[in-house]
Amino acid sequence: MATPLGWSKAGSGSVCLAFDQLRDVIESQEELIHQLRNVMVLQDENFVSKEEFQAVEKKLVEAETGELLEPGRQRLQRAEIVPLHSNLGNKSKTPSQKKKKNIESHIIKQEDILNGKENEIKELQQVISQQKQIFRNHMSDFRIQKQQESYMAQVLDQKHKKASGTRQAHSHQHPREK
Repeated sequence: MATPLGWSKAGSGSVCLAFDQLRDVIESQEELIHQLRNVMVLQDENFVSKEEFQAVEKKLVEAETGELLEPGRQRLQRAEIVPLHSNLGNKSKTPSQKKKKNIESHIIKQEDILNGKENEIKELQQVISQQKQIFRNHMSDFRIQKQQESYMAQVLDQKHKKASGTRQAHSHQHPREK
């Protein structure tokens, strides 16, 4: 970080410490400002103007009573102004509540999908383990078969050598007997 104007780089440790502390304070204040701006944005999203509230209230009263209210009627002017969602009771949710509910249901669905995939992975791991064991058994059987074939080839080769050796011995003896 750059040294502030008027401070020397070789300044005392307390000046550098103070500078670091001020920088930390400024960073934390900037973070708080950012958080407050986010809160203000959320409040702006949920804000209902007096005119919007009165229009909705008028429609509700008309729907409940079945009669149309005249624009200048005193009844609306005496109405208590309360947040829109509390006037509607449990039947209505604010947009942020609906969004939260949608997100929660989406999370639950995703968790169910994830659990299903994890179960599939476990099943596939079991299948792989079984296939590895089968492969090991086949390899063991193959090695044994190769050893048996090698042994049989040696035995046959020895018999063949003995047979050819005795034939040569007999063929050498036969000419002498003549």
